[in-house]
Amino acid sequence: MARYSSTISRRGVISAALLPLIPAGAKAAPVWTKAAYEQAMRESGRPVSLSDAQFDAIQKRKPAAMKQIEAYLKSHLGSADPAVLAAFEAVPREYYHYEYPEHRATPGDAYEENPKPWALGYGSALSDYLGQAYMTQICKPAPGEITLEVGTGSGFQSSLLSRIVKTSYSIEIIEPLGKAVGKIFAPIGYDNVHSRVGDGYYGWPEVEGGFDIIIVTCAATFAPPDLFKQLKPGGRMIIPIGQPFKRGQVLYVYTKDAEGKIHSRRDIGVFFIPMTGAIAKNAPVKPETVSDHPAPSVVEKPATE
Repeated sequence: MARYSSTISRRGVISAALLPLIPAGAKAAPVWTKAAYEQAMRESGRPVSLSDAQFDAIQKRKPAAMKQIEAYLKSHLGSADPAVLAAFEAVPREYYHYEYPEHRATPGDAYEENPKPWALGYGSALSDYLGQAYMTQICKPAPGEITLEVGTGSGFQSSLLSRIVKTSYSIEIIEPLGKAVGKIFAPIGYDNVHSRVGDGYYGWPEVEGGFDIIIVTCAATFAPPDLFKQLKPGGRMIIPIGQPFKRGQVLYVYTKDAEGKIHSRRDIGVFFIPMTGAIAKNAPVKPETVSDHPAPSVVEKPATE
């Protein structure tokens, strides 16, 4: 992994980047340059500096990663949602590469040729970008919707959704990680992302009206009842179901119809770190078997494992 000093370097040359999609009520993010990156990192409490050449090298890798994402979605889902591709183009992934216990930025790891998870510390990780693209597209996010992520992690998934939907909420149970990541959204203008520390098993009941989308990014032994209660009619919930640290986890897609009835669909085999907190006190359901459908590289575990 690349290592960078915590000193502030001179302002760099502007590197080309697209402005993010701007949902209603959200403030426009600054044009993404080396100077903007360093300023946002300082404002989020993660000061870093890198050379013009290092920053430019990161940006030059992004087009190849975007092509991989598009090809992957077409291969597994038949098409690539333009809104999902635009969101990936808009969100600066290098901003989310950080090892929190070590207070060390790792932007040089972004847009790697062979997608994989990257350690954040505290047992969490930034999932690989192909898996995140897959989960985002099957959620079918749309403008005006309200989303909830259980398992904030790096904050990338909620940021991605925020470029499409009206408001994005996220809950992280690991307190030091949740507090640190909660500071990263405002510096890049993502004012429609709201995060807090808490147990995602209970959802976010204070959000009036509930959620159009709930995406769980940790493996649960069963789907928490409170999450179904907070799902709007017509809403979708994506959740990995299976036993902790064991193969055989399956990504399930739940939908709620107009009458409030829940429908489920087995999607693909995945492997995530386990959901912790209140769910561990409840008796697990019978473990599911892996789907025959090819699994994307959706992993929420430290890259060192």
